Amino acid sequence: MSNGINAKDVAKLAGVSQSSVSRVFFGGASVSEKTRKKVLAAAEELGYIPNEFARSLITNKTRIIGLVMKGVNNPFYPQVLKEFTTHFKGLGYSILFVHTNNDEIQKEDVDMLLHYNVAGVIITDATLSLKVTEDFKKNHIPLVLFNRKADQQKFFSISTNNLDASRRIAEYLIQKECRDMAYISGSRNTSTSIEREKGFTEVLEKHHIRFRRFESDYSYEGGYETAKEMIGNGSIPSAFFVANDIMALGVLDALRENGIAVPTVTKVVGFDNINMAAWPIYNLTTWEQPVSQMVQETVNYVISEINEYTGRSGNIEIEGKLIERKTT
Repeated sequence: MSNGINAKDVAKLAGVSQSSVSRVFFGGASVSEKTRKKVLAAAEELGYIPNEFARSLITNKTRIIGLVMKGVNNPFYPQVLKEFTTHFKGLGYSILFVHTNNDEIQKEDVDMLLHYNVAGVIITDATLSLKVTEDFKKNHIPLVLFNRKADQQKFFSISTNNLDASRRIAEYLIQKECRDMAYISGSRNTSTSIEREKGFTEVLEKHHIRFRRFESDYSYEGGYETAKEMIGNGSIPSAFFVANDIMALGVLDALRENGIAVPTVTKVVGFDNINMAAWPIYNLTTWEQPVSQMVQETVNYVISEINEYTGRSGNIEIEGKLIERKTT
């Protein structure tokens, strides 16, 4: 314990056995009301804080949710982390944050989550291989992909309806009389990038509208450098659809630095609706991901699986909406 007080000290002061203290705090066999009151009074007097690891040894469960995240530099994900923390805290759970540097969750990340005996796992912007994650199923630990889909439907996932969103963005820009467009993607190995590109380009092909694809990395620098290179080549399209907002802000800054007027010369649409998108300096038109709804659905799934594990897989897609601002 951080204050040096343990269950043995509480038992001694309360005049009960150590196992009685464990039963009061961690469940198991019932204790009398008299014993329970004595234990709680002693714990309060000593400032005893129950140890989550002690709980896990007794109940084989913790009240810890593992959250794996890669894109901490993308403002969308800190917002997601904040919402998850608030929701789970309200339900008496803590968040174990695991930052991975790799696109794919690694065995050491899985081992850490298993070591802490987490009650559930949420993977945000990393991909996962079935080989690495079979341990979760084996140990009946619910796992959900957030803002991602699994190639093999062996896990549960929650995402925006990316296909519909990108189709509607394409139709919106066509209505704005854009006849030459550029799509800047993030990493092409993610379901979000693949679906956003697919929906956007299939509408443009249907209307025989010219477009170019550029691959970036979901970062501000990636958007900025891609736009800078296009400007250098003298190939400015009449509209950019950028796969996330932070890249779109990089595109806007590159255009501004080179004196290219938005939205008269070219238009820019992002994706996510991060807080910065509404800043007056950017005023970015973007597709809003329904983060609160996505988080709530994820929490509902994880808690229901903690209460009664079924291992059910599937995907929930939630509709977002276009937020129109000054870049279009």
